[in-house]
Amino acid sequence: MVERIDLPVGIELWCDIECRPGATGDGYRARVRWRDPQTGKRPSKSETFKTLPEAEAWIDRLKAKAAIGVSPVTLTSTLEVYGESVMDLAMRGLERKTLDPYMSGWRKRVVPTVGHLAVPMITNGVVDRAVNGWIADECGRSTVKNTLAVWARVMEQAKRDELVDRNPVEVKGWQKQYQLVEDELDDPRSMALADYAALSRLADALVERSAGRFAGWGKVVKFMGCTAARIGEASGCRVRDIDTKTWMWLVRRQTTTTSGGLVDKNTKGKRARLVPLIEEVRPLVLEQIDRVDQDPDARLFTGPRGGRITTAVLRDATHWDDVVAKQGYEHLRRHDLRHTGLTWMANAGIPVHVLRLIAGHGSLDTTQRYLHPNHDQFTDAGNLLSAYLQRTEQVGLKVVS
Repeated sequence: MVERIDLPVGIELWCDIECRPGATGDGYRARVRWRDPQTGKRPSKSETFKTLPEAEAWIDRLKAKAAIGVSPVTLTSTLEVYGESVMDLAMRGLERKTLDPYMSGWRKRVVPTVGHLAVPMITNGVVDRAVNGWIADECGRSTVKNTLAVWARVMEQAKRDELVDRNPVEVKGWQKQYQLVEDELDDPRSMALADYAALSRLADALVERSAGRFAGWGKVVKFMGCTAARIGEASGCRVRDIDTKTWMWLVRRQTTTTSGGLVDKNTKGKRARLVPLIEEVRPLVLEQIDRVDQDPDARLFTGPRGGRITTAVLRDATHWDDVVAKQGYEHLRRHDLRHTGLTWMANAGIPVHVLRLIAGHGSLDTTQRYLHPNHDQFTDAGNLLSAYLQRTEQVGLKVVS
């Protein structure tokens, strides 16, 4: 949240940043000055920051706050910048116990997902896609509700500033959308690829459509499908995380998008976990390790220019939407590679408590969604029950005779 600095609306700010060397490293003092339209005085405010980008961001937020309502700059300001500048006003009247989860939703979900968009670009469709993404990432109902609540308050202020004609963020009614996504997740088989051959065909087709036919795209797709990994976890994997003796992958970080760009952080749930590497992916893992000369700090998977991989990068570089449609998987998303791996593991008979650890699920209920038996398993269960009853009947006859 922006600092509580009362600025007259529509004033011009004079800004400067001074580098101040110190014993523990350089610091940066950011200062803003303005002319008070009532008194004619020239007050100023300053803050000291550890890095130059932090100091520049502070000045940018104050500029946006001073310009609101009178300057066309707000039409092109990002949601993050605009939201920070009006947050005090948007959050007025809230108690601390409500403010904390609201601001958590703003920092952890709204800003990383849509903070880069200009305020007038926020539409109902943008909101729907954001909510779908949060639900797919297993955010709970209260988490989504709190996130929408703070977003709605910011957009209501944008409406009052006449940046948008209406508020596209509705706190009510989204539960139906949540239920639709949950119903879909209750049947993971509908989102999973049938077998490894289907996964290989998809990977080859994605490589074929990519610029330069970069083989790395196919490798990361196969890796994600066979390990049930999120794309951020595959991107964050380092060579030292792979044990080629036991063929285990220690998942302990993920690459994620933030307002400042891509960063590596702890896995979802902040818990490291072990994932087995099956025979189908071991050759490609060895190829990737040799590609970086077995450097333990190197990323196992990168883009063709060495950059970090995100779901958007994979989608755009491989023409994902066109390829999956031609393959007959119109609704397949990158995250469905995780559903594919978990469904295969459940079909293979991996115990649910072990599957939960491999998946990194916080709740056993989430894992059990992958345990839906097919019709053959129902038939087998019936046959087993019949055989059991027949055996008990025969034993009973022998006892009577």
